[in-house]
Amino acid sequence: MQVPDLFEHASTCVVVPTYNNERTLARVLDGILTYTCHLIVVNDGSTDGTAAILAGYPSIKVTTHPRNCGKGVALRSGFREARTLGYKNVVTIDSDGQHFPTDLPAIAAAAQAHPGTLIIGQRNMTQEGVPGKSSFGNNFSNFWFRVETGIKLGDTQSGFRLYPISCMSKYYFTTKFELEIEVIVRAAWRGIPVMNIPIAVSYDKAERVSHFRPVKDFTRISILNTVLVAMTPLGLLRMWMTRAAKPSTGS
Repeated sequence: MQVPDLFEHASTCVVVPTYNNERTLARVLDGILTYTCHLIVVNDGSTDGTAAILAGYPSIKVTTHPRNCGKGVALRSGFREARTLGYKNVVTIDSDGQHFPTDLPAIAAAAQAHPGTLIIGQRNMTQEGVPGKSSFGNNFSNFWFRVETGIKLGDTQSGFRLYPISCMSKYYFTTKFELEIEVIVRAAWRGIPVMNIPIAVSYDKAERVSHFRPVKDFTRISILNTVLVAMTPLGLLRMWMTRAAKPSTGS
């Protein structure tokens, strides 16, 4: 599947949550627009020049929060807007320059080969320049995701993803970075396949602005995992029942 086909014929759009990323936002948007005009930006209460930058893109659908609510709320707003507009799938890309829109063809190919799958871009966490907190956080998240679902992934924290929103839950209880964990665990419990594909990543300290706060956000993630572990028996039962109910593809 070519990238235009993914967006024109597979009811897919890109959602970009952004908060005070004026140094990288325009470059990210220009890169995405090279491939598709199906783009929603969620301005999560930015106080820098974000609004002025977005004003230069009148064709882009923009949802603006009057105050900063957190990445989880921004993503939920993006999903809700995408559903309202009739999209069935959402590709998310962070606005801090970490991700490369040139990886959209890889997402398109994976979506064609694995329809209905939640696809997560897997970063090379061993490359030079990867912050220690990012590597530790990813390993931490990978471990608990496997405990909660039985699925082994190499990257559970990357924000470059394709979500099959038409078959996902519409309601989530987390509001910050931990939503990206809640979503994939609950998707797996619903019987939605979850997989990684390799993507490129950049951690340019000169221009990248990260809003991840290790102490606060690891605490939130730990609380979420405590709740999810308590729910795991029921979640795994639902996963098993969903898989058992699917018709066999064998002869």
